[in-house]
Amino acid sequence: MFRGVLQLGSRPGLSFRQLGTRSGGSTPDWVGKVSEIKKKIQSALPGATWNPLYDTSHLPPEHADVVVVGGGVIGLSVAYWLKKLEKKRDAIRVLVVERDSTYSKASTVLSVGGIRQQFSLPQNIQLSLFSANFLRNINEYLAVTDDPPVDLQFNPLGYLLLASEKDATVLENNVNLQRKEGAKVCLMSPEQLQNKFPWISTEGVALASYGMEGEGWFDPWSLLQGLRRKLQSMGVIFSQGEVTSFVTSSTHLETSSGEKVVLKRIREVHVKMDNSLEYQPVECAIVINAAGAWSGQVAQLAGIGMGPPGTLKGTKLPVEPRKRYVYVWHCPQGPGLEAPLVADVSGVYFRREGLGHNYLGGRSPTEEEEPDPTNLEVDYDFFQDKVWPHLAKRVPAFNTLKVQSAWAGYYDYNTFDQNGVVGPHPLVVNMYFATGFSGHGLQHSPAVGRAVAEMVLEGHFQTIDMSPFLFSRFYLEEKFQERNII
Repeated sequence: MFRGVLQLGSRPGLSFRQLGTRSGGSTPDWVGKVSEIKKKIQSALPGATWNPLYDTSHLPPEHADVVVVGGGVIGLSVAYWLKKLEKKRDAIRVLVVERDSTYSKASTVLSVGGIRQQFSLPQNIQLSLFSANFLRNINEYLAVTDDPPVDLQFNPLGYLLLASEKDATVLENNVNLQRKEGAKVCLMSPEQLQNKFPWISTEGVALASYGMEGEGWFDPWSLLQGLRRKLQSMGVIFSQGEVTSFVTSSTHLETSSGEKVVLKRIREVHVKMDNSLEYQPVECAIVINAAGAWSGQVAQLAGIGMGPPGTLKGTKLPVEPRKRYVYVWHCPQGPGLEAPLVADVSGVYFRREGLGHNYLGGRSPTEEEEPDPTNLEVDYDFFQDKVWPHLAKRVPAFNTLKVQSAWAGYYDYNTFDQNGVVGPHPLVVNMYFATGFSGHGLQHSPAVGRAVAEMVLEGHFQTIDMSPFLFSRFYLEEKFQERNII
């Protein structure tokens, strides 16, 4: 009954011309006036020091056209493309709100930094191809005058996916699709695999796929800092704080079938300042929910999922934090510099880390093994029991490895179909999603940012058709399942 309402997400929304920039917060003119006043007071009262009653420099502006909730690479990418694609320079005022200014718990910097085209859905393959081109030409996009170039430390060594007998047909079909979309991926028999990588055991392997171009890994921190630096040069405003509530207005409509529908629009975002009880209300036209593992909570603040079960209003954003461990080990006899990122039939993965015979890897737990996501403590027994046996079976040299360190990070895990959520909400019409990528958000961030910006500015996707990623699929129970989750 709500299909007409659901189509709102694909209709032209707020056009570029409707994004009116309103001044707010500190402006250069105001800063200059304050400076003059300070000088006058100091000259009138020799020896006195300037002690303002209330300093507002740490607050976000009172007005922004677009508020991006979440300052990881996906949120920053959305902000970048909004500024890049704006029709007139400085036409759009963009505010990025990030609560963790150190990024110590951010999924971006705690990931292993991989990029691959070896996915099972055309859209994910297209996202990877776009992002690989962006990363390959990073300084054509993110260069800042008089600043050093961005160095992503990209290792183009590919992904090697191994399949058992029962999964070989699926792997072959995936590779055919990847090639059709333009990815350079080859299939390898166990014999070919052994010849190319003699350090690997082919026991239990029926087929392998190997990415020959545009795959490997890079430094996530370098991409994050490159985006932040570029956005600052483009006039994007950054604020350290946490979005705690929204102020909304409602419009009551009736569908052709007589059903009553309430559309909501966010008018204000309340940003709570770090280590403080104060908050700043920010008037805005658009909100981008790029809060990663916590985007489901941000959606609830806007009333999403708070209606009766089985209704569109009661349909939640099914994204939650899932903790994943990454272990680092040393093995002098391990694979050499040519080693790709290997994804084993068991689900265990590993790659080389640096030049000193160090490696990192891990495995996603089963539903029964899911660890407590309320902290980022590492379970070393999980490596001992669930990871190491498979590593040693696949690479005999790893029998003698020694674990050096480990960390844990969060997936923004989409429990519905492990795929991203992109585009506007059908009822909270000016909240746009860029979340739920379940472990492949970093590598897809350049393309996802562009897709969201296109939807905001033009009302539809242009570069890649992301319609299957819309929120409406949760209400309609239409899964868009990605099979290749590592």
